[in-house]
Amino acid sequence: MLNRYPLWKYLLILVVLVVACIYAAPNLYPDDYAVQITASRSGQTVDEATIKKAQAAIAAASIDVKGSESDEKGQSALIRLNSGEDQLAARDAVASALGQNYVVALNLAPTTPKWLSDIGAGPMKLGLDLRGGVHFLMEVDMAEAVSQRLDVYQGEIKTKLREERLRYSRVEHDEKTGKLLISFRDADTRDQAQSVLAKEYPEFVITPEGEQDTFSLSINLSEKNIREIEDYAITQNLTTLRNRVNELGVAEPLVQRQGRDRIVVELPGIQDTAEAKRVLGATANLEFRLEAKPDAAAGTTESFPFRADSNRKATLERDIIITGNNVSSASSSFDETGRPQVNVNLDSSGGSMMNRVTANAIQRRMAVLFIEHKTRTTTSTVDGERVEKRIPYVEKSIISLATIQSALGNSFRITGLDSSAEASELALLLRAGSLAAPVYIVEERTVGPSLGKQNIQKGVFSAEVGLAVVVLFMLLYYRTFGLIANIALGLNIAILIAVMSILSSTLTLPGIAGIVLTMGMAVDANVLIFSRIKEELANRAPVQMAIHAGYERAFTTILDANLTTLLVGLILFFMGSGPVKGFAVTLSIGIVTSMFTAIMVTRALVNIFYGGRKRSSLPIWPIFMKKGG
Repeated sequence: MLNRYPLWKYLLILVVLVVACIYAAPNLYPDDYAVQITASRSGQTVDEATIKKAQAAIAAASIDVKGSESDEKGQSALIRLNSGEDQLAARDAVASALGQNYVVALNLAPTTPKWLSDIGAGPMKLGLDLRGGVHFLMEVDMAEAVSQRLDVYQGEIKTKLREERLRYSRVEHDEKTGKLLISFRDADTRDQAQSVLAKEYPEFVITPEGEQDTFSLSINLSEKNIREIEDYAITQNLTTLRNRVNELGVAEPLVQRQGRDRIVVELPGIQDTAEAKRVLGATANLEFRLEAKPDAAAGTTESFPFRADSNRKATLERDIIITGNNVSSASSSFDETGRPQVNVNLDSSGGSMMNRVTANAIQRRMAVLFIEHKTRTTTSTVDGERVEKRIPYVEKSIISLATIQSALGNSFRITGLDSSAEASELALLLRAGSLAAPVYIVEERTVGPSLGKQNIQKGVFSAEVGLAVVVLFMLLYYRTFGLIANIALGLNIAILIAVMSILSSTLTLPGIAGIVLTMGMAVDANVLIFSRIKEELANRAPVQMAIHAGYERAFTTILDANLTTLLVGLILFFMGSGPVKGFAVTLSIGIVTSMFTAIMVTRALVNIFYGGRKRSSLPIWPIFMKKGG
C-alpha cells in the first residue's frame, strides 16, 4: 500500500528522536562559575580542612558561596559561585589563603543532572567567542635554552676528546660568561684539540687562552648558532605545548608564538584549568646520571635530595647520559609488586648513548633526576603601590636510583614514583614531548567573548529571526504540510545539537551561521518535495500517487544537492582553521541531519496524517491561492 512505513521505520525514527532529545537536553543547563583548588603536586590531596579554609577566605571577602564539592579521590575541589565577578575575587582570596601548595584556577562547573551525566550526556563546548576560556601568556627562557645546549656540548666534547686520546684537565661551563672552558696540560695537546673540535663543531668560536703554564680553550657559540638555538626552542616548545593541549582534550585551542620569546595559549571552554595550568607550565624534564664514585673529585659531582624523601640525598656525576629530549614514547603501568612505574622508549641516539655508558657501568647505580622549572611570586610596595614579581627557580630531585644489572638499550622503566597519578602525569609529559627550554606563565586570565556580548546577542537573534521567518513562510505557503516541515525543522535542530554534543564539537559564532544556513537547507528539501506533489496534483494524479511521486522523484535532486554541499563542507573542515572550521562542522552535520528529518521524518508524519486514506485534495496550496491558481 502506498504511503505506509513498516513498523520498524517508525520505531527507528522514534528511537533517534528520543536519543537526540536526551543528549541535547544538557544544553538547557548553564554552567556555574566556580573556583577550582588542586594540589600543586600529583599525589597530594585537597582535604575537608583545606576546603573550609578556602570557604572562610571567600566569606571574609563578602562573597556568597553557591556550593562546594570534591572528587572521590580528594585530588581537587570546586567552589561554586553566583557570578563572574565573584569568581575573580574568590580566586584571589583563596590563592592568598592557601599559598604556594595549591593551584587555584578559574573554572566553569557543569550543572547537568546526574542521570544525564551517567549516560555520557553533556553540553556542547562553546568557543572563545561565545563562552570564553582561559588565556595563558607564557615566556620561554632563552638564556636557559642556550645554557642547556652548552651542557649537552660539554658532555659531547668530553667524549670526543677521550675518543681522540687527548688528555684534558677539565671541561667546565661558565654560566656567567656563557662559555665552555677546556683546560690542558700543554700547548701541543691544546692545539690538537682545537683542530679536532673546529672540524667537528664548525658552529663554535674557539679561542686559545692561557698564560705561562695554563693552556686552555674558550668556546663561544656564534650569534647565528645562538639564534638557531632560540628559534628551535620556541618552535619545539610550540609543538610540545600543542601536544600537551591535545592530551588535555581541549577542542580548537589556540597555541601561537607572540614576539621573540613568548607563546599564547587559549583554551576555549576548558573544564579543568588547574590541570591545564600544571601540565602546560611544567617543564618536567629528566636527566639520567651515574651515581658518583666515592673517590670522585668534588668539582665533578653534585648532591640532590630524593623526591619521595627530602631528608635522603645522593651524590651524582655532573655528566649527563641522556635527557628527556631523547624519549620517543612513555606509558604508565605497575611493576611486579604493584607499584607505579613509567615505561620509556628512547630514540636511536638516546638508545646508543645509554647502551654505551651503561655497558661500562655494570653494578653501578644510575639515577633519574626530575627537573622542574617553577616561579614564586613575591610582593613589595613601591611608591605606595603593591607590586608583584615572579622569580624563576629550579627544583631538582631524584625519583629513581637503581643498580645497573646489564647494559640498557632503547627501552627501560622508571620506578620509585609516589603514586599512579604521578606516574600518569610523568608519562603524559614525556609522551607529549619535552620542552626545549623552560616556560613560565607570566599572565593568566579568563577570556570573555571576543566579539562582545552585544554581537553574540545579535548572532543568536539572527538565528531566532531566521527560524521565525522560515516557520511563517512554510505555514502560509504549504499550510498543513508546512506545519509538518516546521515540526521536522525543530527536530532537526535538536538532532544537530545532540550530535554536536556527543561528538564534543565546539560551537562558535560562525557555527551559529552554519546552523542558520542549515535551517534554510532543511526546508529547501521539503520545498522540492511539496512543489513536486503540487505538480502531480495539478496533473490530476490521485492524492496518494501524488504524495508518493513527490517524495520518490525529488529524492535524487535532494541527494545530489546535499552531497555537493557536504563535499564543500568537508573541504572547508580539512583545509580551513578557526572560524572556517567551526562553520564547516555545523554545516556538515546539519546537512546529514536535515536529510534525515526532511525525507524520513516528514514522510513518516505525512504517512500518519494522510497515508492509506481516500482523499480528493490536500491542504498544500497557499492560503492566498486557490487550487490550480
